[in-house]
Amino acid sequence: MKVLVTDPIADAGLDVLRDAGHEVETGYELEGDDLLEAVSDAHGLIVRSGTEVDETLFEAAEELVIVGRAGIGVDNIDIEAATDHGVIVANAPEGNVRAAAEHTVAMTFATARSVPQAHIRLKNGEWAKSDYLGAELDGKTLGVVGLGRVGQEVAKKLDSLGMDIVAFDPYISEERADRLGAELVDFEPCLERADFLTIHTPLTPETEGMIGAEELDLLEGGYLVNVGRGGIVQEDALAAKVEDGTLSGAALDVFAEEPLAEDSPLLEHDDVIVTPHLGASTEAAQENVAVSTAEQVAAAFLDEPVANALNAPSIDESAFPRVKPYIDIAETAGKVAAQLLESRTERVEVSYEGEIADEDLEFVTASALKGVFEPLEWQVNAVNAPQIAKDRGVEVTESKTRQAADFQSLISVTVGNGDEEISVDGTLFAGEDPRIVRIDGYRVDAIPHGKMVVTRNTDEPGVIGLIGSVMGKYDVNIAGMFNARETIGGEALTVYNVDGLVPEEAKQELNEDDRILGVDYIVLNGQ
Repeated sequence: MKVLVTDPIADAGLDVLRDAGHEVETGYELEGDDLLEAVSDAHGLIVRSGTEVDETLFEAAEELVIVGRAGIGVDNIDIEAATDHGVIVANAPEGNVRAAAEHTVAMTFATARSVPQAHIRLKNGEWAKSDYLGAELDGKTLGVVGLGRVGQEVAKKLDSLGMDIVAFDPYISEERADRLGAELVDFEPCLERADFLTIHTPLTPETEGMIGAEELDLLEGGYLVNVGRGGIVQEDALAAKVEDGTLSGAALDVFAEEPLAEDSPLLEHDDVIVTPHLGASTEAAQENVAVSTAEQVAAAFLDEPVANALNAPSIDESAFPRVKPYIDIAETAGKVAAQLLESRTERVEVSYEGEIADEDLEFVTASALKGVFEPLEWQVNAVNAPQIAKDRGVEVTESKTRQAADFQSLISVTVGNGDEEISVDGTLFAGEDPRIVRIDGYRVDAIPHGKMVVTRNTDEPGVIGLIGSVMGKYDVNIAGMFNARETIGGEALTVYNVDGLVPEEAKQELNEDDRILGVDYIVLNGQ
């Protein structure tokens, strides 16, 4: 596979990919048409914040499997467009958590004690001891906006230094906050109670510019620290509130536009400390995020779980070996069911019985959806299948039961609409030997591979012979078959594994016989 790396990452990450046998191409200066040309045949793309990954890029990158973001923030990646194109987007949120948290703590101390300001004046020959009366952190209140991985780490570190922690985060439970020693509060009380406010929320349309003049007034007398994402704090308002004394100081590592413009008002005030996006700039952090990102890219190429996928179903790495054999059987059952339905799919139900029901099966269900939609010639994979279902108004349900009547584990995929439905059940024999074991209630034992013909017919002598004769007439070799019936003399269903294409003429000839109730030709495995 070819991996294009457009922003610098540590060599350790590049080595992971090369050691796995992949071709790695770096293009740190690529932009515009040159970038689109370079990515056109790439299977993987690794970026940091310097590359804009948008709809135009995805349209150009027809072979792309995954975009890896070597870091946390994915503001520069259009995740919705990636999902539409079936491309996984994954980040590396753990690799630089410690580094970002430590830089946040450092910036908090720096603004509380005016460290850089005093340093510069002393370097310039001034002994300005009496000009700086700092604030101690012990006994003060830390407000945390965004209690994610970095926010939690900052809260733990500063809680241990004697600070009281209040936090605003609508997506975290009170139980989790309690374990961190933080009190969950609404947004405005968080600002009002904070002596120091630190920001660790993602940049989204909802959070962009969320802290402006009115919000900063609530922080009166306090300090603001942002080592999270630029664009959340309105920089002009922040500069004005420091200048007029509303805030005692501020420390920022991230900005709405980077590099920070030379005429930025933030640079005009000594009480605003700025650093050039150094939150993740430690040797350990850079190596960690590079290796983590590379490992996820390599996993995607092997159809293995991508640990930090942001738009794809995920599965715990330790559980994957138990679930992996069922991924293909779920996709195959979905593919067979959709081709047998032969009409609009309005609902899909995926049910699990037996031991498999104990597992996390989100990825397996997505694979079943992939199978359902693939015969309809939509560009689909496990990444975008759930979104395709949503976009097309297809109702998807998943059910589990530990009870299984006949098999250790069973997966059933049912597709239907207002008029009809078809169910296909699959399981594994002897560990990893896949079988289709029921079609629309008929017990079968079909090998889900290659090409299949499914016939419905009356259960009477000569029908199977007729089918065999017609197949032979059109040079279609039958590799295997399984016949099932409801009752003697009733209706029967037969599955044939065949070696070649079944021409329309063969199907027409069979359907002309009154004993044949239906003939379906099913293609599996992309053949």
